[in-house]
Amino acid sequence: MYRTYRMLTLYSGAVLSFILNKRCKAGKENPERVLEKKGISNHTRPSGALLWIHAASVGEAQSALILVRRLTALNPDINILVTTGTLTSSQLMQSRLPENAFHQFFPLDHPKWVERFINHWHPNAVIWMESELWPNMLNEIRTNNIPAILVNAHMSDKSFSSWKKMKPLAKVTLSAFTKILCQTDTDKTYFDQLGAKETIITDNLKYSADTLDFNQDSLDALSLSIKDRPVWLYASTHKGEETLACDVHKTLKDQFPDLLTIVVPRHPDRRKEIIELCSAYDVKITFRGSDKALPDGNDDIYIVDTLGELGLFYSLTSIACIGRSFSDDGGGGHNPIEAAQLNCAILHGPNVQNLQDIFDDMDTDKAALCIRDPKHLCDTLSILLNDDNETAILQSAALEYSNKKTHIIEHIMSEIISTLENKASSKFLTTETESA
Repeated sequence: MYRTYRMLTLYSGAVLSFILNKRCKAGKENPERVLEKKGISNHTRPSGALLWIHAASVGEAQSALILVRRLTALNPDINILVTTGTLTSSQLMQSRLPENAFHQFFPLDHPKWVERFINHWHPNAVIWMESELWPNMLNEIRTNNIPAILVNAHMSDKSFSSWKKMKPLAKVTLSAFTKILCQTDTDKTYFDQLGAKETIITDNLKYSADTLDFNQDSLDALSLSIKDRPVWLYASTHKGEETLACDVHKTLKDQFPDLLTIVVPRHPDRRKEIIELCSAYDVKITFRGSDKALPDGNDDIYIVDTLGELGLFYSLTSIACIGRSFSDDGGGGHNPIEAAQLNCAILHGPNVQNLQDIFDDMDTDKAALCIRDPKHLCDTLSILLNDDNETAILQSAALEYSNKKTHIIEHIMSEIISTLENKASSKFLTTETESA
């Protein structure tokens, strides 16, 4: 089955090039770096050991940053290549990576493009994050005998159902990984059934996320602007959730005339789309934008269309609803631990399957509240905005929960180091070494 996949993708170059050009014109790719998606880079491979970490998008990239910081602390001389596939994740990486780490776009899964990528970078080892599996790239890693480990591995029911129909392809693809570190029992079962070599459960790396940073001057300016207005935050929203925010705001405004609803879209470049979505509502919207505009006291909805400021707004507000849990795309949820670390009372919708175990655990501990529907969201916000004590109870439970599993990173780091260094017969992760 892999031969068939390889043959089909081998003849896909013209189509993939057309798609990339179209995406460039639509502003969905960086035209100055689009050749990286064909495995072509103008960045020279640094001398010495090179560790490659692949993270598909923003969520995986944030988890990858945890490992980057730990690995550079172990060996300040190691070079780290981080690849992602999206514009937003590339901007995040470029702003947060340390000096000895750098970002490239992940090449599309064309056999020649992935071969070109591997031949250029010659990584000593690979850490692959979470769930994105590309057969040609992983086959290239395997045939070049590059040690690889899948970290924070997750597989949704839908993905498992799809891969199960292509089990021979799945088995070949997964054979690139010496070991797979799974988030849950279910994930382990799925990877085992698809033919993975060795799997263990290490829980979710997101429990060990560093607390999001923020600019204190910006926080002071926002606090002064908002004053004592009642406020709630809708964090990391996706399509459909901005209109929900407008609906909720209009419902609550009779009870709270000076209510401010803050919305932080997951993808800041959706400004035009958000304007169109919210145009049917009689609400005044202010966009933060690159000039860092502040709420003016007359606005209803404050849209934070900037990157890297989520920590600022978790610090500003007491109540946060986690995005992509009500969204039109089927949901999945985003990491609630970040909000918990910054002392927010946490609400979320019913569609949190990407992080189901974390949300279920938090709900059980009363560290978060699952909201059934828009009316339930309105009712819950009404209670919390009216009662500081109820909000404080939720905040305290969330903060306490966020400190429960910070040890997980130690287990994951131990597995990464032992697996990759044993496979490579070299202590390149913990001591300086020459590249192969």
